[in-house]
Amino acid sequence: MIIDGHNDLVLHRWRGEPTLHMDLDAAREVGFAGGWFALYVPSPHTPDPPEIPYKVPLPEPIAHEDAAAIAEELFATLCELPVERATSADDFREGTVTAIVHMEGAEPIAPDLSNLEQWYDRGLRSIGLVWSRANAFAEGVPFRFPSSPDTGPGLTDAGRELVRACNRLGILVDLSHLNEAGFWDVAELSDKPLVATHSNAHALSPSSRNLTDAQLDAIRDSGGVVGVNFAVGFLREDGSNEPSTPITEIVRHVDYLSQRMGVDHVAFGSDFDGALISAELGGAAGLPKLVDALRDAGYDGEAVAKITHENWLRVLRATWR
Repeated sequence: MIIDGHNDLVLHRWRGEPTLHMDLDAAREVGFAGGWFALYVPSPHTPDPPEIPYKVPLPEPIAHEDAAAIAEELFATLCELPVERATSADDFREGTVTAIVHMEGAEPIAPDLSNLEQWYDRGLRSIGLVWSRANAFAEGVPFRFPSSPDTGPGLTDAGRELVRACNRLGILVDLSHLNEAGFWDVAELSDKPLVATHSNAHALSPSSRNLTDAQLDAIRDSGGVVGVNFAVGFLREDGSNEPSTPITEIVRHVDYLSQRMGVDHVAFGSDFDGALISAELGGAAGLPKLVDALRDAGYDGEAVAKITHENWLRVLRATWR
């Protein structure tokens, strides 16, 4: 069984575009049991990163009212997919694709949190406080290489209240895309395991989107998990978007995180349909190639099971009500 920390299939379906990586029938056939399906309200005119080094400005904020309307359409699109929706870790099973309803960027949540419980009742079980732009709750990291993730201020008062409310309701708080100051604010506030659903090791690829050793240590100490992002620009030491990047670059980050944090704190966080992925991997149907690469690198059956699904299930059981 394989559970994955992030995909953007819903955005492509909402736009009427073909999927890049998420052929659900083919994925199901190779043991893909689902994971985080993002409701992401896109920023207009987001530029592609230029040549290395790059420093892309933060996109402009999106008004809550506008984001809420688009999120309704995204949720309706998710509901049309041939997937189950998870409200318990026990909902994941072989032969079925199960989606965690995940909000990537909390703009659809009212700053006073007045609609948060309504979203919870509809199945929302994970929130990334930000995508890489500021909102009422926090500020994300701009896309920069090379760069520290320490790029701006921490959580707002509304952001602190959102973290507390998520803890109370049993909604996972995703730290991917959040800047370092915001990360440490969540670490101080939250009584749940810290989770970055799709991020990598800054020591191996110095992108603003990746996590420092101190952040990795905090996630480990909380009992949390990092989902390794398959985006080649966040894997490679040189930060380039090179589709010929081999699967072994993913294994390199798995190795580093496992050595730094322990194998209990590492999982997959592909970013399928949201990033440039290794042509060798191809997409969700190619996940067995990655599993084979982990075995070739010396990971035994117990370790592979933890990385492919058990670590995610443990964190969900510790977080969800």
